[in-house]
Amino acid sequence: MPVLERKWWTLIAVCTAIFMLLLDITVVNVALPDIQRSLHSSFSDLQWVVDAYSLTLAAFLLTAGVIGDMFGRREVFAIGLGIFSLSSLTCGLSTSSLMLNLARGAQGVGGAIMFATSLALIAQAFSGRERGTAFGIYGAVVGGAVAVGPLVGGAITSGIGWRWIFFVNVPIGALAVVITLTRVQESRDPNSRRVDWAGFVTFSVALFLLVLALVRGNTDGWHSTEILGMLIGAGALLVVFLVVEWRQHDPMLDLNLFRRPAMVGVSIAAFAVSGSIFAMFLYLTLYIQDDLGYGPFAAGLRFLPITLLSFLVAPLAGKLTVRIQARYLLGLGLLVTAAGCLLMSTTHSDSGWTVLLPGFIVAGAGVGIVNPVLASAAISVVPPERSGMASGANSTFRQIGIATGIAGLGAIFISQIQHKVTGVLLSSPAGRAAGLAHGAALRTAMSSGQVRTVVATLPRDQGQAVLSAYRIGFSSTLDHLMIIAAGVALVGSILSLALTRQRDFVTSHSPGAESRSTDAAGHAGAEGGSGTGDGAGAGSGDPLPSPAVAGP
Repeated sequence: MPVLERKWWTLIAVCTAIFMLLLDITVVNVALPDIQRSLHSSFSDLQWVVDAYSLTLAAFLLTAGVIGDMFGRREVFAIGLGIFSLSSLTCGLSTSSLMLNLARGAQGVGGAIMFATSLALIAQAFSGRERGTAFGIYGAVVGGAVAVGPLVGGAITSGIGWRWIFFVNVPIGALAVVITLTRVQESRDPNSRRVDWAGFVTFSVALFLLVLALVRGNTDGWHSTEILGMLIGAGALLVVFLVVEWRQHDPMLDLNLFRRPAMVGVSIAAFAVSGSIFAMFLYLTLYIQDDLGYGPFAAGLRFLPITLLSFLVAPLAGKLTVRIQARYLLGLGLLVTAAGCLLMSTTHSDSGWTVLLPGFIVAGAGVGIVNPVLASAAISVVPPERSGMASGANSTFRQIGIATGIAGLGAIFISQIQHKVTGVLLSSPAGRAAGLAHGAALRTAMSSGQVRTVVATLPRDQGQAVLSAYRIGFSSTLDHLMIIAAGVALVGSILSLALTRQRDFVTSHSPGAESRSTDAAGHAGAEGGSGTGDGAGAGSGDPLPSPAVAGP
């Protein structure tokens, strides 16, 4: 088979897989309320629908890149596709929240493998100008998948049910596996590498314990033995992980990369953008659907401003990276994102969805500025031979930001909304009567998003009092979460501006190469409406940026 044909088959296989993966991530957002009602999920179950994926993606990303280097990226990429497709089938067949969340965790494993090897496969197949063209197409596919994701997810969920957002992956994944195994050329790293199992285990367990403690803190009590034990265990394992990585000959994460302040600044920026606006997408979705009463497709339409603004601004920001220092663009992008979050902190009980529109527009522009700059800067602050690990580390920090952001904000959400709703109920006779007669049921309903179901069983005056109190409590709590998210983005803006020093950038990244890379990254970083982290060519050693997949 001619080499040229193999090149384009490689691009087709990779783009098909990544389009499927990103579309699936973004469509989950608008399907969450339907999943909640179908499986009778609690609020913490919904958090795990997103966090299970983010945790396994963060944990496996760097290791998956090394495995691809060792055993062949084509074979490993096909395995990742198979895992993702089979776990998608399991997600669609799920009969309980636990089954769905375990399947989502498996999806994260498959997604990590696909992300970690996809860019390396393209880099192996293309060179020169054709490589720039290939990455431009790849970036356009990434941005397009995220831009249409909320609409497609809303249409599928409203039309044939939430399970089909997972079922559609199965035939697409099977086709991509066939193309990969029959048309894609194998590639591997000629240098021998080892899997850092000690680093992988300590990092994974530490992150899992931290998120589990944040999710269960309100239920079990923050001073309980279980929660304190998990928090202490997470901290201890994180220390062990750092010691292991420092002493490891071939570490999963080379801590020497962080001797450059710019690498620290870029990592903080990745964490901040994910831990702020992207972590808030879960709560915005619940607000638009559960509180305002919109269906999945209508909710998807209302998320379009933030995804489209991010998609349109990103290529412009990518081009600016060759003229404006990364520190200023990162600082500006996160500052604009913080402003967008603040603009969304003005909801009240009788607000319509348009109260969010100015914040959507401003935050979308901020995300559009940050994403391509992160993709470019992550691989420009290290020597070219370490760019794969640096890109993978940047992706990992994104996923950590999403997972801990959702869990931390969720702990505040549950605590505040119950307190606020109870306070409003006590202010009216009908509310007091409802609280006294149905207090336990209402607390459970608030933690599971089933308030409207409980309201339907109450006398009319009590139901109206409860629904009014719930809307007041929800909007007030959402405002507080938005202020916290704005604070995270603002701190990220300040630290990335201070730490991402231009003198730390590696001079071997020539302006021409930087220009080509950032142009591709401008498209690849255009997604803004989902919540997951950028794909990394972890271990590939290829000095090209990876896409930034952000959100659940």
